[in-house]
Amino acid sequence: MGGFFGAVSKRDVTLDIFFGVDYHSHLGTRRGGMIIHDQQDGFQRQIHSIENTPFRTKFEKDLADFHGCSGIGCISDTDPQPLLVRSHLGVYAITTVGIINNAEELVERHFQQGGNHFMAMSSGKVNSTELAAALINHGENLVDGILRTQEMIEGSLTLLILTQSGEIIAARDKLGRLPVLLGKNDQGHCVSFESFAYHKLGYEDAYELGPQEIVRLTPDGYETLSPPGQEKKICAFLWTYYGYPNSNYEGINVEVMRYRNGQIMARDEQCRNSIPDVDCVAGVPDSGVPHAIGYANRSGKPFARPFVKYTPTWPRSFMPANQDVRNQVAKMKQIPVPALIQGKKLLFVDDSIVRGTQLRETVEFLYASGAKEVHMRSACPPIMYGCKFLNFSRGNSDMELIARKTVQDLEGDEGQQHLAEYSDVNTQRGQCLLKSIQKALGFDSLGYQSLDGLLEAIGISREQVCTYCWDGRE
Repeated sequence: MGGFFGAVSKRDVTLDIFFGVDYHSHLGTRRGGMIIHDQQDGFQRQIHSIENTPFRTKFEKDLADFHGCSGIGCISDTDPQPLLVRSHLGVYAITTVGIINNAEELVERHFQQGGNHFMAMSSGKVNSTELAAALINHGENLVDGILRTQEMIEGSLTLLILTQSGEIIAARDKLGRLPVLLGKNDQGHCVSFESFAYHKLGYEDAYELGPQEIVRLTPDGYETLSPPGQEKKICAFLWTYYGYPNSNYEGINVEVMRYRNGQIMARDEQCRNSIPDVDCVAGVPDSGVPHAIGYANRSGKPFARPFVKYTPTWPRSFMPANQDVRNQVAKMKQIPVPALIQGKKLLFVDDSIVRGTQLRETVEFLYASGAKEVHMRSACPPIMYGCKFLNFSRGNSDMELIARKTVQDLEGDEGQQHLAEYSDVNTQRGQCLLKSIQKALGFDSLGYQSLDGLLEAIGISREQVCTYCWDGRE
Protein backbone atom coordinates (compact mmCIF):
# COMPACT_ATOMS: atom_id res chain seq x y z
CA MET A 1 0.00 0.00 0.00
CA GLY A 2 2.28 2.80 1.22
CA GLY A 3 2.56 5.64 3.69
CA PHE A 4 4.00 9.15 3.97
CA PHE A 5 5.25 11.80 6.36
CA GLY A 6 5.86 15.53 5.88
CA ALA A 7 6.89 18.45 8.07
CA VAL A 8 7.34 22.22 7.79
CA SER A 9 9.03 24.11 10.58
CA LYS A 10 11.13 27.03 11.74
CA ARG A 11 14.00 24.58 12.25
CA ASP A 12 15.64 21.84 10.18
CA VAL A 13 13.26 18.88 9.70
CA THR A 14 15.62 16.33 8.15
CA LEU A 15 15.56 13.97 11.13
CA ASP A 16 11.80 14.37 11.54
CA ILE A 17 11.27 13.27 7.93
CA PHE A 18 13.78 10.43 8.28
CA PHE A 19 12.24 8.94 11.41
CA GLY A 20 8.67 9.83 10.45
CA VAL A 21 8.93 7.97 7.16
CA ASP A 22 10.77 5.06 8.78
CA TYR A 23 7.80 4.61 11.13
CA HIS A 24 5.69 3.78 8.05
CA SER A 25 7.86 0.85 6.99
CA HIS A 26 5.09 -1.65 7.85
CA LEU A 27 3.01 -0.22 4.98
CA GLY A 28 5.27 -0.98 2.04
CA THR A 29 8.25 -2.99 0.89
CA ARG A 30 9.49 -1.69 -2.46
CA ARG A 31 10.69 1.93 -2.44
CA GLY A 32 11.50 4.66 0.03
CA GLY A 33 12.07 8.32 -0.73
CA MET A 34 12.78 11.71 0.86
CA ILE A 35 12.77 15.28 -0.45
CA ILE A 36 13.94 18.14 1.74
CA HIS A 37 13.60 21.81 0.76
CA ASP A 38 15.91 24.63 1.79
CA GLN A 39 15.04 28.21 0.89
CA GLN A 40 18.57 28.91 -0.32
CA ASP A 41 19.68 25.57 -1.78
CA GLY A 42 16.34 24.30 -3.04
CA PHE A 43 15.28 20.64 -3.20
CA GLN A 44 17.40 17.62 -2.23
CA ARG A 45 16.05 14.16 -3.06
CA GLN A 46 16.90 10.49 -2.68
CA ILE A 47 14.97 7.33 -3.61
CA HIS A 48 16.16 3.83 -2.70
CA SER A 49 14.94 0.27 -3.10
CA ILE A 50 13.96 -1.19 0.28
CA GLU A 51 13.01 -4.66 -0.97
CA ASN A 52 15.92 -6.30 0.85
CA THR A 53 17.14 -3.55 3.20
CA PRO A 54 15.11 -1.46 5.67
CA PHE A 55 14.45 2.23 5.00
CA ARG A 56 16.58 3.37 7.93
CA THR A 57 19.66 1.48 6.73
CA LYS A 58 19.31 2.75 3.17
CA PHE A 59 18.93 6.42 4.07
CA GLU A 60 21.26 6.88 7.05
CA LYS A 61 24.21 7.69 4.78
CA ASP A 62 22.15 10.38 2.99
CA LEU A 63 21.33 12.42 6.09
CA ALA A 64 24.50 14.49 5.95
CA ASP A 65 23.48 15.82 2.54
CA PHE A 66 19.95 16.81 3.56
CA HIS A 67 19.08 20.17 5.11
CA GLY A 68 16.03 22.38 5.14
CA CYS A 69 12.96 23.46 7.08
CA SER A 70 10.38 21.52 5.09
CA GLY A 71 10.19 18.10 3.50
CA ILE A 72 8.14 15.05 2.60
CA GLY A 73 8.95 11.36 2.34
CA CYS A 74 7.26 8.07 1.61
CA ILE A 75 7.27 4.33 1.84
CA SER A 76 5.94 3.07 -1.49
CA ASP A 77 4.69 -0.40 -2.31
CA THR A 78 4.47 0.56 -5.99
CA ASP A 79 6.59 3.05 -7.93
CA PRO A 80 9.68 5.17 -7.12
CA GLN A 81 8.74 8.47 -5.45
CA PRO A 82 8.59 11.31 -4.36
CA LEU A 83 8.97 12.97 -7.73
CA LEU A 84 10.15 16.49 -8.52
CA VAL A 85 7.94 18.22 -11.09
CA ARG A 86 8.27 21.45 -13.06
CA SER A 87 5.15 22.83 -14.74
CA HIS A 88 3.21 26.04 -15.29
CA LEU A 89 2.07 25.60 -11.66
CA GLY A 90 5.66 25.89 -10.47
CA VAL A 91 8.28 23.46 -9.24
CA TYR A 92 7.03 21.04 -6.60
CA ALA A 93 7.63 17.61 -5.10
CA ILE A 94 4.81 15.08 -4.95
CA THR A 95 4.17 11.70 -3.32
CA THR A 96 0.98 9.64 -3.58
CA VAL A 97 -0.72 6.66 -1.97
CA GLY A 98 -3.54 4.74 -3.63
CA ILE A 99 -4.17 3.08 -6.96
CA ILE A 100 -5.23 4.33 -10.42
CA ASN A 101 -7.12 1.51 -12.15
CA ASN A 102 -7.83 3.47 -15.33
CA ALA A 103 -4.23 4.62 -15.79
CA GLU A 104 -3.96 3.63 -19.46
CA GLU A 105 -7.12 5.56 -20.33
CA LEU A 106 -5.84 8.63 -18.51
CA VAL A 107 -2.45 8.40 -20.21
CA GLU A 108 -4.17 8.45 -23.61
CA ARG A 109 -6.38 11.36 -22.54
CA HIS A 110 -3.28 13.26 -21.45
CA PHE A 111 -1.75 12.78 -24.90
CA GLN A 112 -4.94 13.95 -26.57
CA GLN A 113 -4.83 17.13 -24.48
CA GLY A 114 -1.36 18.01 -25.70
CA GLY A 115 0.90 16.02 -23.43
CA ASN A 116 3.94 14.62 -25.22
CA HIS A 117 5.47 11.82 -23.17
CA PHE A 118 5.97 10.03 -19.85
CA MET A 119 9.06 8.31 -18.54
CA ALA A 120 8.16 4.62 -19.01
CA MET A 121 9.26 1.99 -16.52
CA SER A 122 10.74 -1.31 -17.69
CA SER A 123 7.24 -2.81 -17.88
CA GLY A 124 6.17 0.01 -20.21
CA LYS A 125 3.77 1.34 -17.60
CA VAL A 126 3.77 4.91 -16.34
CA ASN A 127 4.71 5.79 -12.77
CA SER A 128 1.35 6.47 -11.11
CA THR A 129 2.71 9.48 -9.21
CA GLU A 130 4.01 10.99 -12.46
CA LEU A 131 0.59 10.40 -14.02
CA ALA A 132 -1.12 12.08 -11.07
CA ALA A 133 1.19 15.09 -11.39
CA ALA A 134 0.54 15.35 -15.14
CA LEU A 135 -3.21 15.35 -14.55
CA ILE A 136 -2.92 17.90 -11.74
CA ASN A 137 -0.93 20.18 -14.06
CA HIS A 138 -3.98 20.50 -16.32
CA GLY A 139 -5.65 22.48 -13.53
CA GLU A 140 -5.65 26.23 -13.13
CA ASN A 141 -3.85 25.82 -9.80
CA LEU A 142 -2.77 22.95 -7.57
CA VAL A 143 -6.06 22.69 -5.66
CA ASP A 144 -8.13 22.76 -8.84
CA GLY A 145 -5.82 20.19 -10.39
CA ILE A 146 -6.02 17.85 -7.39
CA LEU A 147 -9.83 17.97 -7.30
CA ARG A 148 -10.11 17.40 -11.06
CA THR A 149 -7.69 14.47 -10.87
CA GLN A 150 -9.53 12.81 -8.00
CA GLU A 151 -12.72 12.98 -10.04
CA MET A 152 -11.04 11.43 -13.08
CA ILE A 153 -9.37 8.43 -11.51
CA GLU A 154 -10.92 5.06 -10.76
CA GLY A 155 -9.42 3.95 -7.46
CA SER A 156 -8.10 6.39 -4.88
CA LEU A 157 -5.52 9.16 -4.60
CA THR A 158 -4.11 10.59 -1.38
CA LEU A 159 -1.12 12.89 -1.76
CA LEU A 160 1.39 15.35 -0.38
CA ILE A 161 2.87 18.23 -2.37
CA LEU A 162 5.91 20.23 -1.24
CA THR A 163 6.01 23.60 -3.00
CA GLN A 164 8.97 25.74 -3.98
CA SER A 165 8.07 28.15 -1.19
CA GLY A 166 8.44 25.35 1.36
CA GLU A 167 4.74 24.88 2.10
CA ILE A 168 3.04 21.47 2.15
CA ILE A 169 -0.31 20.75 0.55
CA ALA A 170 -2.00 17.58 1.82
CA ALA A 171 -5.04 16.02 0.13
CA ARG A 172 -7.04 13.07 1.41
CA ASP A 173 -8.59 10.77 -1.20
CA LYS A 174 -12.12 11.45 -2.40
CA LEU A 175 -13.89 9.02 -0.06
CA GLY A 176 -11.37 9.11 2.77
CA ARG A 177 -10.32 5.48 2.39
CA LEU A 178 -6.99 6.35 4.01
CA PRO A 179 -6.31 8.67 6.95
CA VAL A 180 -4.40 11.95 6.82
CA LEU A 181 -3.50 13.42 10.21
CA LEU A 182 -1.82 16.66 11.22
CA GLY A 183 0.44 17.22 14.20
CA LYS A 184 1.93 20.34 15.75
CA ASN A 185 4.69 21.49 18.08
CA ASP A 186 6.05 24.89 19.05
CA GLN A 187 8.19 25.08 15.90
CA GLY A 188 5.90 23.85 13.16
CA HIS A 189 3.47 21.28 11.79
CA CYS A 190 3.57 17.82 10.27
CA VAL A 191 1.32 15.53 8.25
CA SER A 192 1.26 11.76 8.53
CA PHE A 193 -0.54 8.55 7.70
CA GLU A 194 0.20 7.13 11.19
CA SER A 195 -0.39 9.29 14.25
CA PHE A 196 2.16 7.50 16.44
CA ALA A 197 4.93 8.54 14.03
CA TYR A 198 4.62 12.18 15.00
CA HIS A 199 3.82 11.48 18.65
CA LYS A 200 7.27 9.87 18.95
CA LEU A 201 8.80 12.99 17.39
CA GLY A 202 7.29 15.40 19.90
CA TYR A 203 4.25 16.55 17.93
CA GLU A 204 0.74 16.48 19.35
CA ASP A 205 -2.55 15.88 17.55
CA ALA A 206 -3.81 18.91 15.66
CA TYR A 207 -6.37 17.82 13.06
CA GLU A 208 -7.64 14.89 10.97
CA LEU A 209 -8.61 15.67 7.38
CA GLY A 210 -12.05 14.77 6.13
CA PRO A 211 -12.61 12.93 2.84
CA GLN A 212 -11.29 14.89 -0.18
CA GLU A 213 -10.25 17.77 2.06
CA ILE A 214 -7.18 19.73 1.00
CA VAL A 215 -5.09 21.71 3.50
CA ARG A 216 -1.96 23.86 3.39
CA LEU A 217 0.65 23.59 6.14
CA THR A 218 3.14 26.26 7.15
CA PRO A 219 5.30 26.53 10.27
CA ASP A 220 2.67 28.79 11.82
CA GLY A 221 -0.46 26.75 11.13
CA TYR A 222 -2.71 25.04 8.64
CA GLU A 223 -5.70 26.13 6.61
CA THR A 224 -8.33 24.33 4.58
CA LEU A 225 -8.06 25.09 0.87
CA SER A 226 -10.95 22.84 -0.16
CA PRO A 227 -13.58 21.59 2.33
CA PRO A 228 -14.25 17.93 3.12
CA GLY A 229 -16.88 15.96 1.25
CA GLN A 230 -19.92 14.39 2.88
CA GLU A 231 -19.32 10.73 1.98
CA LYS A 232 -16.65 8.65 3.73
CA LYS A 233 -15.49 5.07 3.16
CA ILE A 234 -12.42 4.47 5.33
CA CYS A 235 -10.75 1.07 4.88
CA ALA A 236 -11.68 -1.44 7.59
CA PHE A 237 -8.40 -3.30 7.07
CA LEU A 238 -6.57 -0.39 8.70
CA TRP A 239 -7.86 -1.75 11.98
CA THR A 240 -7.83 -5.47 11.29
CA TYR A 241 -4.41 -5.72 9.62
CA TYR A 242 -2.54 -2.74 8.15
CA GLY A 243 -2.53 -0.24 10.98
CA TYR A 244 0.14 -0.21 13.67
CA PRO A 245 -1.11 -1.06 17.18
CA ASN A 246 -0.80 2.43 18.64
CA SER A 247 -2.35 4.25 15.68
CA ASN A 248 -5.73 5.94 15.81
CA TYR A 249 -8.11 6.41 12.88
CA GLU A 250 -11.35 8.35 13.25
CA GLY A 251 -10.59 8.36 16.99
CA ILE A 252 -10.52 4.53 17.19
CA ASN A 253 -7.30 2.88 18.40
CA VAL A 254 -6.08 -0.11 16.39
CA GLU A 255 -5.03 -2.32 19.32
CA VAL A 256 -8.22 -1.63 21.29
CA MET A 257 -10.33 -2.47 18.23
CA ARG A 258 -8.49 -5.77 17.79
CA TYR A 259 -9.04 -6.78 21.41
CA ARG A 260 -12.71 -5.91 21.02
CA ASN A 261 -12.92 -7.81 17.74
CA GLY A 262 -11.57 -10.98 19.33
CA GLN A 263 -13.97 -10.62 22.22
CA ILE A 264 -16.92 -10.29 19.86
CA MET A 265 -15.85 -13.38 17.93
CA ALA A 266 -15.66 -15.41 21.15
CA ARG A 267 -18.95 -13.96 22.43
CA ASP A 268 -20.78 -14.98 19.26
CA GLU A 269 -19.23 -18.45 19.31
CA GLN A 270 -20.28 -18.86 22.92
CA CYS A 271 -23.85 -18.09 21.86
CA ARG A 272 -23.59 -20.82 19.20
CA ASN A 273 -21.80 -23.15 21.63
CA SER A 274 -19.07 -23.63 19.01
CA ILE A 275 -15.85 -22.83 20.91
CA PRO A 276 -13.76 -26.01 20.79
CA ASP A 277 -12.12 -27.63 23.80
CA VAL A 278 -8.54 -26.40 23.43
CA ASP A 279 -5.50 -26.05 25.66
CA CYS A 280 -4.77 -22.49 24.60
CA VAL A 281 -5.59 -19.64 22.22
CA ALA A 282 -2.78 -18.09 20.17
CA GLY A 283 -2.39 -15.40 17.55
CA VAL A 284 -0.68 -15.80 14.20
CA PRO A 285 2.10 -13.20 14.57
CA ASP A 286 1.97 -10.30 14.41
CA SER A 287 -1.39 -8.65 13.76
CA GLY A 288 -3.37 -11.76 14.71
CA VAL A 289 -2.06 -11.61 18.28
CA PRO A 290 -4.31 -8.84 19.72
CA HIS A 291 -7.40 -10.41 18.11
CA ALA A 292 -6.38 -13.65 19.84
CA ILE A 293 -5.90 -11.92 23.20
CA GLY A 294 -9.45 -10.58 23.00
CA TYR A 295 -10.75 -14.04 22.02
CA ALA A 296 -8.87 -15.69 24.90
CA ASN A 297 -10.04 -13.15 27.46
CA ARG A 298 -13.68 -13.61 26.52
CA SER A 299 -13.61 -17.39 26.05
CA GLY A 300 -11.72 -18.06 29.27
CA LYS A 301 -9.11 -20.12 27.42
CA PRO A 302 -5.48 -19.35 28.33
CA PHE A 303 -3.44 -17.31 25.87
CA ALA A 304 -0.05 -18.68 24.77
CA ARG A 305 2.59 -18.32 22.06
CA PRO A 306 3.25 -21.81 20.61
CA PHE A 307 5.46 -20.34 17.92
CA VAL A 308 7.24 -17.05 17.39
CA LYS A 309 8.63 -15.27 14.36
CA TYR A 310 12.36 -14.88 13.92
CA THR A 311 12.36 -11.28 12.74
CA PRO A 312 16.04 -10.21 12.92
CA THR A 313 16.72 -11.93 9.57
CA TRP A 314 13.33 -11.57 7.85
CA PRO A 315 11.30 -8.72 9.39
CA ARG A 316 8.47 -9.00 6.81
CA SER A 317 7.34 -12.27 5.24
CA PHE A 318 5.85 -10.52 2.18
CA MET A 319 9.07 -8.67 1.35
CA PRO A 320 10.34 -10.78 -1.61
CA ALA A 321 8.53 -10.17 -4.87
CA ASN A 322 8.35 -13.86 -5.77
CA GLN A 323 5.44 -15.70 -4.12
CA ASP A 324 7.40 -18.95 -3.72
CA VAL A 325 10.19 -17.08 -1.97
CA ARG A 326 7.67 -15.29 0.27
CA ASN A 327 6.18 -18.64 1.26
CA GLN A 328 9.62 -20.06 2.05
CA VAL A 329 10.52 -16.98 4.08
CA ALA A 330 7.28 -17.32 6.06
CA LYS A 331 8.19 -20.93 6.83
CA MET A 332 11.75 -20.06 7.86
CA LYS A 333 10.50 -17.40 10.27
CA GLN A 334 8.29 -19.76 12.27
CA ILE A 335 10.17 -20.97 15.34
CA PRO A 336 8.21 -23.49 17.45
CA VAL A 337 8.03 -23.70 21.23
CA PRO A 338 7.74 -27.51 21.48
CA ALA A 339 6.56 -27.54 25.10
CA LEU A 340 3.50 -25.50 24.06
CA ILE A 341 2.75 -27.55 20.92
CA GLN A 342 3.42 -31.24 21.49
CA GLY A 343 0.22 -33.08 22.32
CA LYS A 344 -1.74 -29.80 22.61
CA LYS A 345 -5.05 -28.70 21.15
CA LEU A 346 -4.45 -25.20 19.75
CA LEU A 347 -6.78 -22.46 18.51
CA PHE A 348 -5.17 -19.75 16.39
CA VAL A 349 -6.57 -16.38 15.36
CA ASP A 350 -5.23 -14.69 12.24
CA ASP A 351 -6.08 -11.20 10.98
CA SER A 352 -7.43 -12.60 7.68
CA ILE A 353 -7.29 -15.53 5.29
CA VAL A 354 -6.44 -14.27 1.80
CA ARG A 355 -5.00 -17.03 -0.37
CA GLY A 356 -4.42 -19.55 2.38
CA THR A 357 -1.00 -20.63 1.12
CA GLN A 358 0.93 -19.57 4.20
CA LEU A 359 -1.74 -20.83 6.60
CA ARG A 360 -1.61 -24.26 4.99
CA GLU A 361 2.12 -24.31 5.58
CA THR A 362 1.60 -23.09 9.14
CA VAL A 363 -0.79 -25.90 10.03
CA GLU A 364 1.55 -28.46 8.48
CA PHE A 365 4.39 -26.99 10.53
CA LEU A 366 2.31 -27.21 13.73
CA TYR A 367 1.33 -30.83 13.17
CA ALA A 368 4.93 -31.67 12.29
CA SER A 369 5.88 -30.06 15.63
CA GLY A 370 3.53 -32.40 17.50
CA ALA A 371 0.21 -30.54 17.76
CA LYS A 372 -2.80 -32.76 18.51
CA GLU A 373 -5.40 -30.39 17.03
CA VAL A 374 -5.20 -27.07 15.18
CA HIS A 375 -8.28 -24.82 15.04
CA MET A 376 -8.31 -21.53 13.10
CA ARG A 377 -10.30 -18.31 13.38
CA SER A 378 -10.17 -15.39 10.95
CA ALA A 379 -10.61 -11.91 12.46
CA CYS A 380 -12.58 -10.81 9.40
CA PRO A 381 -15.12 -12.37 6.99
CA PRO A 382 -14.13 -14.38 3.88
CA ILE A 383 -12.39 -12.10 1.36
CA MET A 384 -14.40 -12.29 -1.87
CA TYR A 385 -13.02 -9.35 -3.87
CA GLY A 386 -9.49 -8.09 -4.45
CA CYS A 387 -9.08 -4.49 -3.29
CA LYS A 388 -9.31 -2.00 -6.17
CA PHE A 389 -8.86 1.09 -4.03
CA LEU A 390 -5.68 0.57 -2.00
CA ASN A 391 -3.94 -2.47 -3.50
CA PHE A 392 -4.41 -4.43 -0.27
CA SER A 393 -4.68 -7.92 -1.78
CA ARG A 394 -2.16 -8.39 -4.57
CA GLY A 395 -3.03 -10.65 -7.45
CA ASN A 396 -4.21 -10.77 -11.01
CA SER A 397 -7.62 -12.29 -10.35
CA ASP A 398 -10.22 -12.58 -7.60
CA MET A 399 -10.00 -16.32 -8.23
CA GLU A 400 -6.63 -16.30 -6.46
CA LEU A 401 -8.53 -15.63 -3.23
CA ILE A 402 -9.19 -18.91 -1.47
CA ALA A 403 -12.85 -18.06 -0.74
CA ARG A 404 -13.64 -17.25 -4.39
CA LYS A 405 -11.64 -20.22 -5.68
CA THR A 406 -13.53 -22.53 -3.30
CA VAL A 407 -16.89 -21.15 -4.44
CA GLN A 408 -15.88 -21.87 -8.03
CA ASP A 409 -14.78 -25.39 -7.11
CA LEU A 410 -18.06 -26.04 -5.29
CA GLU A 411 -20.60 -24.65 -7.74
CA GLY A 412 -18.86 -23.27 -10.80
CA ASP A 413 -20.03 -20.02 -12.34
CA GLU A 414 -23.42 -20.36 -10.66
CA GLY A 415 -21.78 -20.02 -7.29
CA GLN A 416 -20.40 -16.59 -8.23
CA GLN A 417 -24.00 -15.34 -8.25
CA HIS A 418 -24.42 -16.25 -4.56
CA LEU A 419 -21.34 -14.75 -2.92
CA ALA A 420 -23.40 -13.02 -0.21
CA GLU A 421 -24.75 -16.40 0.90
CA TYR A 422 -21.31 -17.97 0.86
CA SER A 423 -20.04 -15.15 3.08
CA ASP A 424 -22.70 -15.88 5.72
CA VAL A 425 -21.94 -18.95 7.85
CA ASN A 426 -25.60 -19.07 8.87
CA THR A 427 -26.59 -20.18 5.37
CA GLN A 428 -26.20 -23.62 3.80
CA ARG A 429 -23.77 -22.24 1.23
CA GLY A 430 -21.81 -20.47 3.97
CA GLN A 431 -21.43 -23.69 5.92
CA CYS A 432 -20.34 -25.50 2.79
CA LEU A 433 -17.65 -22.87 2.11
CA LEU A 434 -16.45 -23.08 5.71
CA LYS A 435 -16.12 -26.86 5.71
CA SER A 436 -14.43 -26.90 2.29
CA ILE A 437 -11.75 -24.36 3.29
CA GLN A 438 -11.31 -26.13 6.61
CA LYS A 439 -10.64 -29.41 4.81
CA ALA A 440 -8.39 -27.83 2.19
CA LEU A 441 -6.17 -26.13 4.78
CA GLY A 442 -6.18 -29.00 7.26
CA PHE A 443 -7.82 -27.35 10.29
CA ASP A 444 -9.83 -29.25 12.88
CA SER A 445 -12.30 -26.36 12.85
CA LEU A 446 -12.54 -22.99 11.12
CA GLY A 447 -14.47 -19.83 11.90
CA TYR A 448 -14.73 -16.35 10.42
CA GLN A 449 -15.70 -13.12 12.11
CA SER A 450 -18.99 -11.84 10.73
CA LEU A 451 -19.18 -8.49 8.97
CA ASP A 452 -21.62 -7.26 11.62
CA GLY A 453 -19.18 -8.30 14.34
CA LEU A 454 -16.25 -6.58 12.63
CA LEU A 455 -18.16 -3.33 12.22
CA GLU A 456 -19.29 -3.51 15.84
CA ALA A 457 -15.64 -3.80 16.87
CA ILE A 458 -14.64 -0.74 14.82
CA GLY A 459 -17.50 1.21 16.30
CA ILE A 460 -18.17 3.87 13.68
CA SER A 461 -21.13 4.17 11.33
CA ARG A 462 -21.39 1.29 8.85
CA GLU A 463 -21.93 3.79 6.01
CA GLN A 464 -18.50 5.32 6.70
CA VAL A 465 -16.49 2.09 6.40
CA CYS A 466 -15.32 0.45 3.16
CA THR A 467 -16.28 -3.24 3.16
CA TYR A 468 -15.75 -3.87 -0.57
CA CYS A 469 -13.38 -6.83 -0.19
CA TRP A 470 -16.06 -8.76 1.71
CA ASP A 471 -19.37 -7.71 0.20
CA GLY A 472 -18.45 -5.95 -3.07
CA ARG A 473 -20.12 -2.69 -2.05
CA GLU A 474 -18.21 0.35 -3.27
